[in-house]
Amino acid sequence: MAISQYDQNKCWTYVDGKWLQGNPPLMGPWSDASWLGSVIFDGSRAFEGVTPDLDLHCQRCERSALAFGLKPLKAGAIEELVRDGIGKFPRNTPLYLRPMFWAETNFLDPGPVETRYAISVYESAMPSTKGFSAGLSTFRRPSYEYAPTDAKAACHYANSGRAVREAQARGFDNAVLLDAIGKVSEFTTSNLFYAKDGAVHTPIPNGTLLNGITRQRVIKLLRKAGIEVHERAISWPEVLAADEVFSTGNYGKVIPVTRLETRDLQPGPMFKKARELYWEFAHSG
Repeated sequence: MAISQYDQNKCWTYVDGKWLQGNPPLMGPWSDASWLGSVIFDGSRAFEGVTPDLDLHCQRCERSALAFGLKPLKAGAIEELVRDGIGKFPRNTPLYLRPMFWAETNFLDPGPVETRYAISVYESAMPSTKGFSAGLSTFRRPSYEYAPTDAKAACHYANSGRAVREAQARGFDNAVLLDAIGKVSEFTTSNLFYAKDGAVHTPIPNGTLLNGITRQRVIKLLRKAGIEVHERAISWPEVLAADEVFSTGNYGKVIPVTRLETRDLQPGPMFKKARELYWEFAHSG
């Protein structure tokens, strides 16, 4: 979703030592980031007065930057700035929290020289739980040998974008991508779960999918509640035959799938349990 779709009067970005409102310019044509793509980011949420796993998101942001050879702020400093930005809004405002790091100089390998950063905090409503439709994409997720999949990097999202365009042209909201060997990887911007015969299944992290923080949290919560969760290699026919399918991700947390190719689905008990457990966890602190 483009920044222009938000009210820029409700967006604040910390850059070069100060908070600026709206959508401030960040890069020039000679910034390594703007022409060679050395940008990493993370996304987390504030909603209903809570910020679940914000510390883990900031830690992942630091790790992503280091994976790109950048020299980021420490996770604690990132979190402090994010919380400062949250304080610019009324307590229960639903917010998206997005720290970014990028390189200014060097060619191809950005290195730790002149690492810059921006912390954006902006109002963004939580999506509805009415669910979404998805079809299988012809595009694949790359593995670590082909792309920097050990980082939450901006460069990955061009592939997600073309998968979404393809899916929407076929009448779907989203797409499922397979990995290089034909196993299910994830949705374009969130992790995939399905339930069958009372157990939950999700693709195992194999260097193609983002091992999402919300994904990890939901797995822990379901297992603690006594539900079997299997992380393993999953085929597309298995997903098509599922009792229910849902996604986890920072933007919407836990969302059901209501149509998968030609199959109509209903939000099922495992989705409802996962979302209930996540909301209890989010408000427990």
